[in-house]
Amino acid sequence: MPKKMPRDCQTPRHHSKRKRGLLLPLPPLPPPPLPPSAAPSSSSLPSLFFFPTQRCHPSLFKKCAQEIRQIHCKQDYFAVVEKNGSVIIFDQGDEHQGHPRKPRHVNLRKNTRVDCVDTEATHMLILSLEGKLSEHSVSTTTKSEIRLLEDLGNKPIVQIACGDHHSMALSKGGELFTWGKNSHGQLGVGSQITFTKMPQLVKDLQGIPVAQIAAGGAHCLVLSLSGAVYSWGKNSFGQLGLGYTKDVAFPEYITALEHKKTVFVSCGGEHSAVLSKDGLVCTFGAGGHGQLGHNSTRNELTPRLVAELFGAQVSQIACGRWHTLVYVSSLGKIYGFGSREEGQLGNGDKSSQLIPLPLKLPLNEENGRKHNQENGTSGNGIKIIAGGNQSIVLFLKEKDPYINLNGIAVVNNEKLDKWISCSEAQQWEHVKKNIRLIFSSVACVNGSFLEKRDKHFGTSHKISGVDVSEVLIFYEKIKKKPRVFQQVIKETEKLLKSLPSSSLSPEALRVYLIMPVLLRGQDDQSNQLLGLLAEAILRLQHKDLQVLESLWSNLETPFFKDLVNLYQRLCRINLSHLTIQAKTFKELTYGPRVEMTSRVLQILYQVNCKAGFKVQENNFYVPEMKEIWQQDWCIDAFLNEDEFGRLVASKSTEMMILQKLTKYPCIFDMKDKIKAYRVACQWVHLSRPTHPFVLHVRREHLVNDTLQTLRIRVPTMYGEPLKVKFHGEPGIDGGGLSREFFRIITKELCEPKAQIFRRFERSSLIWFPSQVSGHQDIFHLIGILSGMALFNFHKVPFPFPLALYKKMLDTPPTLEDLKELSPTEGSNLQKVLDEEYDDILEQMMLDFTERIC
Repeated sequence: MPKKMPRDCQTPRHHSKRKRGLLLPLPPLPPPPLPPSAAPSSSSLPSLFFFPTQRCHPSLFKKCAQEIRQIHCKQDYFAVVEKNGSVIIFDQGDEHQGHPRKPRHVNLRKNTRVDCVDTEATHMLILSLEGKLSEHSVSTTTKSEIRLLEDLGNKPIVQIACGDHHSMALSKGGELFTWGKNSHGQLGVGSQITFTKMPQLVKDLQGIPVAQIAAGGAHCLVLSLSGAVYSWGKNSFGQLGLGYTKDVAFPEYITALEHKKTVFVSCGGEHSAVLSKDGLVCTFGAGGHGQLGHNSTRNELTPRLVAELFGAQVSQIACGRWHTLVYVSSLGKIYGFGSREEGQLGNGDKSSQLIPLPLKLPLNEENGRKHNQENGTSGNGIKIIAGGNQSIVLFLKEKDPYINLNGIAVVNNEKLDKWISCSEAQQWEHVKKNIRLIFSSVACVNGSFLEKRDKHFGTSHKISGVDVSEVLIFYEKIKKKPRVFQQVIKETEKLLKSLPSSSLSPEALRVYLIMPVLLRGQDDQSNQLLGLLAEAILRLQHKDLQVLESLWSNLETPFFKDLVNLYQRLCRINLSHLTIQAKTFKELTYGPRVEMTSRVLQILYQVNCKAGFKVQENNFYVPEMKEIWQQDWCIDAFLNEDEFGRLVASKSTEMMILQKLTKYPCIFDMKDKIKAYRVACQWVHLSRPTHPFVLHVRREHLVNDTLQTLRIRVPTMYGEPLKVKFHGEPGIDGGGLSREFFRIITKELCEPKAQIFRRFERSSLIWFPSQVSGHQDIFHLIGILSGMALFNFHKVPFPFPLALYKKMLDTPPTLEDLKELSPTEGSNLQKVLDEEYDDILEQMMLDFTERIC
């Protein structure tokens, strides 16, 4: 069954019984403003269309698509980047001014060729082909000056975006910078500052592999490579898509768009639009002019599917200040909705357009399709642009120079082949620079090795989106090229030292799955870097560590086993120096590396338990533990006071280390656990010599006498050596009497007449009753009794099922555990699960309702 869409992205109910909007006959269009001849062929169409046309400078119409690298429109002007890298500003006219001002050429720095521009109210951002960013004043009253943004240092910039009074820049290394006004938190760095000219790093997005950035009037959207959308800034109309209208000063994840495979985002003045890989459009925010396309003027606080576009394959979206454009390549049509007050949707009607309707272009369905076919593309032959109250349509050919979005640096097969085949010194410098850029950036690493066929769009706390097998192939290839491998490892070391302690998304945690594969080499350098990775893992906030544990648990078993083996090997190496010291009778030293690697291995063990034991427990054991505590800890009764003091002092370091390591029981096998426990008990005897605790009991009242004594004794006495004295019987307890005592009292506590435990006849096992009869402290006292037995090296053979120990280890019991305790109930429930026909189950009238008090 397909998963049902959440309400906020569903088509409204009143559309459910008819064909969706674009599949309905459209209203007849008025004749286009062309000569009264036959419909034009696609080859005779103009290159540019503007709406409204009256505000454009005549020379702008003379431009053809072959000359334009980019065109950008704002409220009062157009900025055009030409093919040769120059920039021209065209001021828009108005009803009172008449003709627009003469176009102005931007005076660029020497040898600067512009890649793209974006503009805010008073400034234009200019990005050169080399990735250098500068600001240019667009004011007509002051002298134009260009300010190079030196605060960005040598970071190459790949994308820029401007709101009304703030700017954004994305570096090739995956870092996002913002600057300008911050009155609504639109910089994404908190609300402490209200304005800054210096670019600020948006730290909350560190590690997120960003695909696209967009800026609205005073809000921002960011799209990740795996389709996650983040928003922040002004939210008065719900333009952040978060379900409320409070401004947000830090990036927030739009949960309503989870798994929607978003591939493009666009921001209007106070509304937003997103496009999915399946060609669906969702809009949210201000709807007062109909710019959301929902046949209403209501605001939407969460993303809502544009119902009239359902069923059409939308390939492009663009938001103006109060209007929205979409291009449906399969139909060869451009649709618009929203404000028409200034003619931005191409007709004389100034009322708001509430649903998507086609723009009045000399382009019918047949010509639109023909134009796309002639250019060898599907929808890329046409480019739609919206900004301010202006709409622009460009008709492009395949070789036209119009820009595409540049992205952050990631590893791909083409780059890898160049790295491996590099032979010349000059080329090697370029390769080193490329490796440094990628492997010193968490975001670039997280954007690499993604699963194919769109699987990475499903990234969540259970799915990493990383193809670990691709990482392994990459490792095997570079391992054969020592120069490349060493450069990758060199940059990896810097990256591991700078990993953040928190993340906004599971996408930011992919590095913890990729790095172990690259550090699988059995050499000192790899071991050192695995230690740094362990340190970074343990720095993670609790919520992020929980997500990482979930990602680990969903790894394929071979890769999870490799991860376990890496840290088990590292743990053995770190503990080996303790073994050497123990053998040579030197003082034992316990360093932080032992602690960190043991702790990571224990976390992996817990993940393994919760995942149903993907790998066997012996993969976690550290054999070196057997060689550390081989000496006898028994006390010699003939030691004088000085000798006894020296013995206690000599054992204190060993005991301190043992106490620390017992926090990680996965590294001990069963024999080592028993030995460690005995050592711990002997240490208590050694360090706190005291008189034994003598327990006087009557055989005929064994349970009552014992429980009454435990109730009145001081708790500290429970840690004293136990001696049992049966009333009326001679003899001294040398261990045999106390062993007999624990065997008898365990049997009596389990008898049905004691009314303490519930006994299951078929399995002969016991469990706890639903209601406790008698004293409420009975199980507490039985727990104390069990502890005393273990402390004195005796057994308490309570016939509990395995489920009890699972619950003690926080491991969920299964149906198999119920079968062990109660075979009849367990087998009957298994039959219910195995039954294929629901009607048979309904006839049984079974009710599995759970009552929670």
